[in-house]
Amino acid sequence: MSGSGFRMIYPVYWAKNSLIFLNLIKHISFNLNSKAMKKNLLLTICFCLIFSFTLLAQSTVSGTVTDASNQLPLPGVSVRVQNSTVATSTNDQGVFSITASGTSVLVFTYTGYKSQTIPVNGRSRINILLSSDVAQLNEVVAIGTRSAGRVKLETAVPVDVVSLGKAASNTGRMDVTDILNYAAPSFNYNRQSGSDGADHVELGTLRGLGPDQTLVLVNGKRRHSTAFVSVFGTRGRGNSGVDLSSIPTASIDRLEILRDGASAQYGSDAIAGVINLVLKKTTGQFTANVGYAGYYDPAFNSSKSVVSAYYPHAGSIDGNAVTVDDNYGMPLGKNSGFLNLTGDYSKNGKTFRQTKDTTGSNPEALPLNPYRRANGDGSAETGSLFFNNEIPIANSQTTFYSFGGYTYKSGEAYAFTRNFSGRPERFPTNNGQLIPVVGVIFQDPSGDSYFNPLIATHNTDAALAVGIKGTLGTSLDWDLSNNTGNNKFHFFGEKTFNASLGPSQQRFDDGGSEFLQNTTNLNFSKQFASALAGLNLGFGAEYRYERYKIFAGEEASYKNYDPAGIQAPGSQGFPGFQPVDQVNANRSVAGVYVDLEADITKKWLVDFANRYEHYSDFGSNFSTKIASRYKLTNTFNLRASVGTGFRAPSLQQINYSSTFTNVQGTIISEVKIAPNYSPITRAAGIPNLKQEKSKNAGMGFTYKPIPELSFTLDGYIIQVKDRVVLSGQFSAADSTLDPGFTATLNNLQVGSAQFFANAVNTTNRGLDVVIDYTRNVGDSRYRLVFTGNFQSMDIDKINYPTILGTTEALRETFLSARERKFILASAPAQKLVINPEYGHKAFTAGARVTYFGKIDLFGYGDGSTLTPTVPTDDGTAQLPDEYIYSGKAVSDLYLTYGLSKSARIAIGADNIFNVHPDLAYVKGAKGYAFNNEPSGPSDAVQMGGNGRRVFARVALTF
Repeated sequence: MSGSGFRMIYPVYWAKNSLIFLNLIKHISFNLNSKAMKKNLLLTICFCLIFSFTLLAQSTVSGTVTDASNQLPLPGVSVRVQNSTVATSTNDQGVFSITASGTSVLVFTYTGYKSQTIPVNGRSRINILLSSDVAQLNEVVAIGTRSAGRVKLETAVPVDVVSLGKAASNTGRMDVTDILNYAAPSFNYNRQSGSDGADHVELGTLRGLGPDQTLVLVNGKRRHSTAFVSVFGTRGRGNSGVDLSSIPTASIDRLEILRDGASAQYGSDAIAGVINLVLKKTTGQFTANVGYAGYYDPAFNSSKSVVSAYYPHAGSIDGNAVTVDDNYGMPLGKNSGFLNLTGDYSKNGKTFRQTKDTTGSNPEALPLNPYRRANGDGSAETGSLFFNNEIPIANSQTTFYSFGGYTYKSGEAYAFTRNFSGRPERFPTNNGQLIPVVGVIFQDPSGDSYFNPLIATHNTDAALAVGIKGTLGTSLDWDLSNNTGNNKFHFFGEKTFNASLGPSQQRFDDGGSEFLQNTTNLNFSKQFASALAGLNLGFGAEYRYERYKIFAGEEASYKNYDPAGIQAPGSQGFPGFQPVDQVNANRSVAGVYVDLEADITKKWLVDFANRYEHYSDFGSNFSTKIASRYKLTNTFNLRASVGTGFRAPSLQQINYSSTFTNVQGTIISEVKIAPNYSPITRAAGIPNLKQEKSKNAGMGFTYKPIPELSFTLDGYIIQVKDRVVLSGQFSAADSTLDPGFTATLNNLQVGSAQFFANAVNTTNRGLDVVIDYTRNVGDSRYRLVFTGNFQSMDIDKINYPTILGTTEALRETFLSARERKFILASAPAQKLVINPEYGHKAFTAGARVTYFGKIDLFGYGDGSTLTPTVPTDDGTAQLPDEYIYSGKAVSDLYLTYGLSKSARIAIGADNIFNVHPDLAYVKGAKGYAFNNEPSGPSDAVQMGGNGRRVFARVALTF
């Protein structure tokens, strides 16, 4: 395998060639200025063409699966080749297509129906009638096992399976992250607002941990993270993670969520668990979905406020969103090869939320909000192209596969308001007089001038995976793959000013960041049927190359043009990255693993995994895991696991750098987020970032007392040591700091600095519950699902550097009570969902009630006390600046109807009763309302603050 066609085994070189292919997707054409580039491009294209059009194999078996009682097609039926890793599922019309030999045996399993095992017997088409019987989710899952897959209830660790097509069809929520927030019990997501780019990156979490402590796979291959780093005003501060919204929902067949630490199996990031997105494989049909959604919120829509003239706003229905997606799968060759293509376009408008009343006597009223007049969600426009492809090689047991896609998202969100009465130096002036700029600077009814800077983002994401898999002999499966992903996150400032430059420029290129990840895997799996009651040995190796860049913005986005030091420099809203912030860093990772899965007896299953990884920038890690499942009866399984895990500090955390200029009088200084290797960080006593290490244990059971009813209950504990967080800002003027540290700051003209550090040890404890009841009676269908997550988190220790922890005030600066509250709020005490559903023939009606448990957060305080407090309105006392968000239930209602075999409609409302979070203020201190992260009536909590959302969807199939 040394020819040019197999350059994938050389990761760094392949990464370069993959980038050429990604640029081909992005730009369609190239400027081929060198023979070397032409040669690389030619080799890459030849590689894909050779495998895509000449390597054909075996035969295609297709057919339709329908309900035996009413003859309606069944979408999402699991179809797999017995004793093989080959599997698929039926599409929206119940159609399947799978690669199988004439002697293969197909296994059909589906929720609420009897499983069927059907020999192929040389046939190319098989139609199946499934009869009602079993209520349990019988999906065969591939995540968490190296064998051919196991039925979900018989795995050694808990796995959720979410049919994304079904979940997306009965809600107005359009992104994967938002949909999962209501579909998976231990998945949490908080939509951000006014937080420097986080508005347009959707980072979810599992079991109360950080966004970067969950590993995301696509078709079992590691997905790259976003280049964006959450820094200001967000949950998961200091984290990067995988932006699930960059993957179109129409391309995904299902999601498998492994709720257990899995670093020993999959490597870094899998502390909380693993999410595997399985792409569609369907062929022979075209599907199209068109959807609309909009928020109708008469309670908090800014246009309904008694002081609406002070606020920007839209109409009575805002946040209007449309989505159009298409999916088409075509067979390739005569041997069940396929190419599945997805196109997706969506556009959503801004929302505007303020309290309706400003009357002081009304407990539901808050004062006028001058800090963020345009408060709400940002707008975005997204386009995606994705594909999934497999082509068996003729006359062999080998298959070529590839998948990937390109997504472009353009977003726009309001930053905090600039008011002339409060900060005139942020405006363009002439001898102290405001220079009016039509369309940017506005005047409110009181005569005060203001402008609302816009933070615009261009987020481009591309990925390409290619590989070959097959079987040697009768039972040694192998898989060789290379997976490249690249994310570029570019900031722009719009309708804003660099006040030191004047009014001439209102749009700025603020620079941004880019992250590349290239992963090469070679995996083996061998089944020993005669060993014990069955033994599967998995082993393999991985090499990963990562690169992170920060690129500077244009000069006007950060420079001070006022020698007098009066007018504020830099693009207001988001100052541009400066040349001193530019980074081009890389690292390599090599790992090996072994995974044993043994059926000791027909009742007792044991999994044992070990993994060793070496990172070129911080060292090595070894993780181990053991899990077991025992069948006490045919309907009751006990399961447990224990293991260690880790998360390597990301290149983003090690290298992130941000600088903005602070001018006070004629003194110019910098406010700096310093990278880990900076002289500032070293002077502060911050060591090199190292891996976060975890210990986890879980225990639970699955129980199916009757065919229609199933229970799963799983408890867990996760201890994480040395979690990476972003510190507070330390001032060079602080006399209590070490003189050597302040001298370094002063020598570099840095007024204040903050940094990433392995600062916190935490323990998460929790319990997941899933109850599923499904019954079919004649033409009617009944289903009731309850899911619940109960959890708590403790901060066990804060690892203060010696220099930064000498006083209580310095310790509070390093990781404040406010920041600790944000960490703890990632693990809300409860999240409960109950979903009753009734169907009759082509009609379905359902409701979903989601209860989000209580959380509490601190505001900024007034700065007069060590922990955040604010003065009462009468000035007689200081009160804790604490916002208590009580538990709230959000109710959704949906109706779907099949007009024909080719058309289906769905209508409904999310949060139909227009429930909102509690207001963000301290009782008795309304003068300090809006002293929270977004400076709005409420903070970023799971239920969101936009209120009722109505929707309609139409699905077509041809």
